[in-house]
Amino acid sequence: MSDAVVLMAYGSPERLADVPAYYSDIRGGRPVAPEHLEDLIERYRRLGVEDTNPLNEITEATRAALEREVGLPVYTGMKHWSPRIADAAEAAAGADRVVGLVLAPHYSALSIKGYRDQLEQALAGRAELRFVESWHDDPAFVAVLADKIRGTDAHVVFSAHSLPARILELGDPYKDQLLETARLVAERAGVNEWSFSFQSESPTGEPWLGPDILDHLRDLHGRGVRTVLVCPVGFVSDHLEIRWDIDVEAVELAQELGLELSRIGMPNDEPAFVAALAGIVRRTLSL
Repeated sequence: MSDAVVLMAYGSPERLADVPAYYSDIRGGRPVAPEHLEDLIERYRRLGVEDTNPLNEITEATRAALEREVGLPVYTGMKHWSPRIADAAEAAAGADRVVGLVLAPHYSALSIKGYRDQLEQALAGRAELRFVESWHDDPAFVAVLADKIRGTDAHVVFSAHSLPARILELGDPYKDQLLETARLVAERAGVNEWSFSFQSESPTGEPWLGPDILDHLRDLHGRGVRTVLVCPVGFVSDHLEIRWDIDVEAVELAQELGLELSRIGMPNDEPAFVAALAGIVRRTLSL
């Protein structure tokens, strides 16, 4: 019995010149508003992404570390960039069992389901797929985040990528899983002063889950909070939604308000985080 892992992520452009093609892929062929494209290009430019994107290096480092930790072949598959999920499935299809694991802990039909659909289609029954739907309450993952906020005197703001609010009407578990992760992390770390907000809302013209983190920071300031530590529980890597939404926009607003704001270091390819991923893989395969 042979096993392999397909480690999936959203994907990110390799260099600034790739941003138009990347955005077009995200839009699935739908027209791209020029002002939205220029805004995205400018964000990458301000973050120093010209000829190489550090997120792709982080993803590769995580893949390689997981492969060493779990002792199985691990292939990277991106939803919106290369190597594609189909490329990873092709490489893994020689195994009897394939674990599908997304670098996103919380399930939503608008996100995780799309990864599964792509992987199932690409495997086309050539291997038994064991897909991890969610790992939001994995004890080792919770411990990684708890260690990053333990002992803080700041008000902890947990955050995650927002999604259209219509998912609540469909019974989507995304918001509930996020709040469960935040509660578990806070309890393990012994933190009592915490709250939750969303970030990274897209301009689609429909209501999205809130409160938005910028509005939330204004509210906290109005309530007398002066020190904030952001813990983005919905993310595991230093990518655009962290480096821009938190490190640029939230920091700039905090400076205007007179808030002292910092954030945790993201798990990226840290050994404890990789060990948590390896544990998930082993349990999925009953190893």
